[in-house]
Amino acid sequence: MNNRQAIVNMPEYSGIEKVQLPVCLRKGLVNMACYTASKIRYTEVEGTDFYRHCGKSGLMLPPIALGLWHNFGSVDNYENMKQMCFTAFDHGITHFDLANNYGPVYGSAEENFGRILREEMSAYRDELVISTKAGYDMWEGPYGNWGSRKYLIASLDQSLKRMGLPYVDIFYHHRMDPNTPLEETMEALAQIVRSGKALYVGLSNYDGSTMAKAERILDELHCPFIINQNRYSILDRTIEKNGLLKQTYASGRGLICFSPLAQGMLTDKYLKNIPKDSRVARDGRFLHEDQVVSMRPLLTELNDIASGYKMSLSELAIAWLLNKPEVTTVLIGASKPKQILSNLKAAEKQRTTKMESEELALIEKTVSLYHV
Repeated sequence: MNNRQAIVNMPEYSGIEKVQLPVCLRKGLVNMACYTASKIRYTEVEGTDFYRHCGKSGLMLPPIALGLWHNFGSVDNYENMKQMCFTAFDHGITHFDLANNYGPVYGSAEENFGRILREEMSAYRDELVISTKAGYDMWEGPYGNWGSRKYLIASLDQSLKRMGLPYVDIFYHHRMDPNTPLEETMEALAQIVRSGKALYVGLSNYDGSTMAKAERILDELHCPFIINQNRYSILDRTIEKNGLLKQTYASGRGLICFSPLAQGMLTDKYLKNIPKDSRVARDGRFLHEDQVVSMRPLLTELNDIASGYKMSLSELAIAWLLNKPEVTTVLIGASKPKQILSNLKAAEKQRTTKMESEELALIEKTVSLYHV
């Protein structure tokens, strides 16, 4: 009898325990394919400082997290979604990042991830850090956007229902709201934690001064605010200019960076031309051809610097972020499992490659010449 059959046939399993098992085990379908995580998912990185404390909190996060902004919607291939989640977790990526309106359609990324959890990965729930957010438009009318107490609490209730979860590990306010008192938004986050629907809270797309005001309120409310999520890359230095990077580090919060590859510009994909199957060619909403063409000379120079480290351009971009003491985690998107493995390789190179101050200065000088 194998382990799967043993679990299914154990009569002493209570109904509560069965709910925590993957669907294929709860139904006793022993011949149904059922995901089993790699037994070496932690031993592979043991003793390497792979997991990092999120700021000064006790929560540890992997250097790479999988974001479900793209490729987990209702229009995407479900089998590919599963394989990306399995590949990530099998290699130590325990953090999965969502938002209420990720799709398309809105909510479908949470629904698909919830299905994967329910059918394949529920036995590993306590090994996962699952985050979601609310702050952008989600439903029609005055209560489906921004940062009111009504919107945030209702949105999280919807997210939990879509994912089939009683709580998330981190719940973010997704963007600053100029028309809602900051006290109202922060009190909503605190109530969410008190109600047991989130273990920690985070702020996304805030600037330094607003984050400082928010953290004072959250500290007074004894709310565990541990992380900021912002766009940051070699090409996008907004958080260096608006004070967020400095304030995050000074206050002992973690930082997770999205768009580390600048929508794919910091890869070898666009160094010579624009492939027909690329995001620029297929979907120009977030990255335009003229942007790529104008940045190509800089990308070529950065690629030359990467070659000196025996890295690819994308590996250099991720290593550059992980080399910063302010950064806890780099949030990646992927369209196929092999891209996740490639990003993990970049994290490994960052741990084993010492980036000298001279080389880091060269990157800064190169970027500054192009007024990025």
